[in-house]
Amino acid sequence: MAEVKDWRPFVYGGVASITAEFGTFPIDTTKTRLQVQGQKIDQTFSQLRYRGMTDAFVKISKEEGLRALYSGIWPAVLRQATYGTIKFGTYYTLKKLANERGLLTNEDGSERVWSNILCAAAAGAISSAIANPTDVLKVRMQVHGRAHHQGLIGCFSEIYKYEGVRGLWRGVGPTAQRAVVIASVELPVYDFCKLQLMNAFGDHVANHFISSFIASLGSAIASTPIDVIRTRLMNQRPVSMTINGLATAAATPKLYSGSLDCAVQTIRNEGPLALYKGFIPTWVRMGPWNIIFFITYEQLKKH
Repeated sequence: MAEVKDWRPFVYGGVASITAEFGTFPIDTTKTRLQVQGQKIDQTFSQLRYRGMTDAFVKISKEEGLRALYSGIWPAVLRQATYGTIKFGTYYTLKKLANERGLLTNEDGSERVWSNILCAAAAGAISSAIANPTDVLKVRMQVHGRAHHQGLIGCFSEIYKYEGVRGLWRGVGPTAQRAVVIASVELPVYDFCKLQLMNAFGDHVANHFISSFIASLGSAIASTPIDVIRTRLMNQRPVSMTINGLATAAATPKLYSGSLDCAVQTIRNEGPLALYKGFIPTWVRMGPWNIIFFITYEQLKKH
């Protein structure tokens, strides 16, 4: 029975992540569209089509249909089934191991912040690296909408055909960095707030709600610049051409050679605030996402 219990954090984390993803995905789509626009060195995305989250939501719905807001949902679900399951399961498993070895708590019973951060960072890096291909699929489908790809399989086939396996691992560096930052901020802050509010609210939904909201703000501030870089790198691809009715790929220079080059060029061409494109939808999404996730997770733990 003890062995079964050890697997529960993985299962609960996966189910809660998928539930939260379905509830907030349209906001994520607007965030992705905002992050790729305005790239002066890429004519495809040089124009500022959207003034903000609300404008993006309205225009995408009007021009492409409401279903376009969920373009990329299936790779996102697949991502959460792997990333979410591994991240949260690994995090709480590492915490349990640290506690058994006396590394998690101080003499007064409070949890050590550094121990929480290390567990969260390790869980975030491992899970994001494994799930990177699903993230690439999600970003491509969100950016280009329903008209560009014939679903998940079509998108995967196109990337594999023209870019190979490496295409599925574009942006893995900033993806892992972002996951480490989010996990290092989000999970420890949530656990800390939950513990501090225990006397006032107990282990109930109100506590989970407030702790989730605070955790999401810190996470959005810390991760948005890395998220912009990650999204732009993942969206890079050879320019497709049609010759004699057959699709081919033209070998074109990459826009960015890596994370640092992307950051430098983005700041140089668009200003430092460009690294915070999509901050509002990032925060707006993280709030409900975390609330749905943690409430679902806590409720599953009780059964």
